[in-house]
Amino acid sequence: MRLAVVTSLHPLPARPFEGLFAARRWSEMRARGHAVRVIHPLPLAPPLARGAWAEIGASPRREVRAGVPIERPRYFHVPGRVRANARAFARAAWRALQRGDSPEVVVLDYAWPAGALAPLLAAARVPCLVHGRGSDVLEVAADEDLRDELARALVAAGHWTAVSAHLVRAMDELAGRARGRLVPNGVDLGIFRVRERARSRARLGLAPAGALVLVVGHWIPRKDPLLALEVFARGAPAGARLAFVGRGPLRGALEERIRALGLTGRVDLVREVPPETLAEWYGAADLLLLTSHREGRPNVVLEALASGRPVLATDAGGTGELLRPFREGSLASSRDAGELARRLAECLAHPPAPEELRRAAEPFSLERSLEALEEVLREVAADRK
Repeated sequence: MRLAVVTSLHPLPARPFEGLFAARRWSEMRARGHAVRVIHPLPLAPPLARGAWAEIGASPRREVRAGVPIERPRYFHVPGRVRANARAFARAAWRALQRGDSPEVVVLDYAWPAGALAPLLAAARVPCLVHGRGSDVLEVAADEDLRDELARALVAAGHWTAVSAHLVRAMDELAGRARGRLVPNGVDLGIFRVRERARSRARLGLAPAGALVLVVGHWIPRKDPLLALEVFARGAPAGARLAFVGRGPLRGALEERIRALGLTGRVDLVREVPPETLAEWYGAADLLLLTSHREGRPNVVLEALASGRPVLATDAGGTGELLRPFREGSLASSRDAGELARRLAECLAHPPAPEELRRAAEPFSLERSLEALEEVLREVAADRK
């Protein structure tokens, strides 16, 4: 099948781990015999840009990653004008789509702003599918200025999927019809597997003794890493360590709070790492801690379970869909640091068997996820014939 993917979330040379899980899906689809190209519109960087803008400006307009061609057309971005920026994004994507072979289906991966392209595709009778991953649906739905825009995009597309049942329901509600389909993220059960803890720690240069609590994800308010730090400070046993793997604007706040709590030397802020190295971190850890305010269906939970490691998480979005078999101990409805600390201590003292956790992840293999996606794409392509 000829597929074009329009997205705002994809790795850049300067940000190789941004949207890596999404990019992996499309490289795997190519490996399954589909002709895939990715269109990743980027804002025009201002002259003499620095920081994040410089990274965007330096990104090549065309490249090939894992055999998948990527185009990055530019569009004029005006800070604060979210509707106009989404439409400019869509026009840039539309012009890029008109170059090359006509796709059988266009996937608007990451529902907003890519969804702004749906009306143009509908007018041209090009089959399309809107795919929701989390904040692209929930944050937009909560914004009075954008809620109706996303609703119109879904109706125009006529087909939508999401990574969790929670998100499917949210998209159905926006569109006013129950047409959404669940296409969950898949975990690579070969990379993320049960490993010997001592061996993983040795490979990472970590001390063999003591509990290790792991937090994986961006250091942003929605993930609330400061709450995770507080929970560790209150609930972890003496000699335990905490590792944050990620990046983000809250790094300075984390460093300051680590000092204030007297945890210097017990907490590590680790840069983003490739999947193979991340798998070693799961292998080295005793527990994954997730304290998000909002989630789609977090990959990190699947990765930890596949690695045979328990998870303690706040009940956000689709997280509970993954932790339901362990709900009483692993899923917390409260965001109270004291309550979470009590649960942390219990989970570390009495973890489930690694094999039990691994079995919970096996139905969410990458292969099953790709098969579910292919089934939906065939239906979308047939719907417009």
